[in-house]
Amino acid sequence: MAKEIKNEKAEAVVEAVSKTEQFFNENKKTLLISLCVLLVAGAGFFCWYKFVHQPKVAEAQGQMAFAEENFRNAADSTGFALALYGDGNVLGFEQIIDQYGNKAGKSANFYAGVCEYNLKNYEAALDYFKAYNGKDEIFKARALACIGDCYVNLEEYSTALGYFEKAAAAADNAFAAEYLLDAGIVAEQLGENDKALAFYKRIKDEYPMSMQAYDVDKYISRIEAK
Repeated sequence: MAKEIKNEKAEAVVEAVSKTEQFFNENKKTLLISLCVLLVAGAGFFCWYKFVHQPKVAEAQGQMAFAEENFRNAADSTGFALALYGDGNVLGFEQIIDQYGNKAGKSANFYAGVCEYNLKNYEAALDYFKAYNGKDEIFKARALACIGDCYVNLEEYSTALGYFEKAAAAADNAFAAEYLLDAGIVAEQLGENDKALAFYKRIKDEYPMSMQAYDVDKYISRIEAK
């Protein structure tokens, strides 16, 4: 019985090999063409990545270095305009984003937003901040807070409050105290004193070592005195 089972298995293997060989013989041309297409596509992708994509990334990062230096040195609107628009010799963040997109790094949108904000172009700043999709937690929270600042300047306080709350939730560190203070001030502006008081007390309870905690009592007292 065991011998019969063994023979049946052997016959099945032989049959499977025979069918595979038959399939290959019948479709040899198609299979070879498919293999060649895959090899050509792979070689094409490698060449594109090696000789087009990587050099573009390096070029974009080189331009970013100059723009970031101008950004760090910016002390007024002239400096922020230089970082954003460039000077004809080096590119600014605006041109870098237009020419290289994400190859320049996701932080380019954040820097461009800060420049537009300091130039008081709040709508343009919003577009850049909302386009920022980096994973760095500090930058992510700061971008949300900057969106809130833009809406404050546009006098859209309810929207601004929502973004300050999101920023505080995203920060989960000492920076959260700054965003909670912004949220509290905007809540007061909206007449939502209970909500503002809750923000201020969170600063005192959760971030007692932050700079905002040093004088948060005056904000608490102001509301409690009403």
